[in-house]
Amino acid sequence: MTRVLLVDDQPLVRAALEMVITETADVEVVGEAGTGAEAVRLVGELRPDVVVMDLRMPGMDGIEATRLITGGGGPTRVVVLTTFDDDDHVYAALRAGASGFLVKDMALDDILAAVRVVAAGDALIAPSVTRRLISSFADQRPAPGPAVPAEAASAPTPAARRLGAITDREREILTLVGRGLSNTEIAADLVLSIATVKTYMTRLLAKLDARDRVHLVILAYEAGLVSVPG
Repeated sequence: MTRVLLVDDQPLVRAALEMVITETADVEVVGEAGTGAEAVRLVGELRPDVVVMDLRMPGMDGIEATRLITGGGGPTRVVVLTTFDDDDHVYAALRAGASGFLVKDMALDDILAAVRVVAAGDALIAPSVTRRLISSFADQRPAPGPAVPAEAASAPTPAARRLGAITDREREILTLVGRGLSNTEIAADLVLSIATVKTYMTRLLAKLDARDRVHLVILAYEAGLVSVPG
């Protein structure tokens, strides 16, 4: 049984999600929260498997609540619940530790399926959605500032330094993950078996201390392996 905590400041949204979840045999709602602070408290009390987290809420928002929940060392995983006008917040939510995101106008059955995917330990983001996310929010460049010495400008980023532990082949696969390719597409591109690609993925997750595939995508961009189109 997958135990879910629903977090949204709109009671109607929570009611709709609870209605469809109640009709399933393998997923149950163990609690509801209308604020980020309440969500953090209930996660500590209820230990749900998955939190479906809204982003825009009064007081503590979903990003900070996600950071606190995923940073606590517990097994609870978070998917953010968003509308497309929240796009500028989704990348921040992923960096805070979310395992993916749901869109509020998705069919309820699709949301339920996504909860199962995250509960099973996978990332929610499909390759096609990964590409959209990358194009929309991964290019979070700081505003131009004073000129810096060339040696400082060329210094490797923390993400790039983490990549020192991986092999050339693993770096190649990480680059393709960052471009949004699935395991099947990577296998075809590199003429490898899918089982071999999965083995490499397991090694990358371990060596880079990454939570899931979404985290690998973020690392690929932060390390400069992939750039945002345009």
